Amino acid sequence: MMVPQPVAAVILLFPISPNTEKLSADKLSNNGEISEDVFFMKQTVGNACGTVGILHSLLNNTDRIAVGDILDKFKAACVGVDPADRAALLENDETIAAVHASAAQSGQTAAPSADDKVNLHFVSFVSVGGSLYELDGRKPNAVNWGPCPSDDLLACAALACKQYMKCDPEEVRFTVVALSKL
Repeated sequence: MMVPQPVAAVILLFPISPNTEKLSADKLSNNGEISEDVFFMKQTVGNACGTVGILHSLLNNTDRIAVGDILDKFKAACVGVDPADRAALLENDETIAAVHASAAQSGQTAAPSADDKVNLHFVSFVSVGGSLYELDGRKPNAVNWGPCPSDDLLACAALACKQYMKCDPEEVRFTVVALSKL
């Protein structure tokens, strides 16, 4: 297999269009039960979907990935806190902000400002409790896509990503990244 296993999370970058928005709304309206073990937070800062996607990916896998003291403390502070208030905690966390700013400065591409209009969006897919969840900070909660054992996450997430790609078959601006152990 080309992607090292196990895969802990899959991040999808896709162009926002009326078709992808319809798929997203349909999935949200037919949402299954959400496990209380899913870590989910809202995205309240513009153009921070990549950061939120990475945080969703990491913080739903702290049983398999050592995320370090900063994120361990952040996750602990989020226990019992609703998704919007978790976003506020993130906005006010100076340590995470400093690390984020440092990483953004060292990148190869200039990051858009929080106010720029961008029509690309990152979401994360994780397996929690045997279900595939889409974590999109624009939504009010996680979206349960159905059964998915953690050892089959890549295949389950690939099917979900293909549904997004089917929305706009002529579009080429899709990117999929797997978080896996080397």
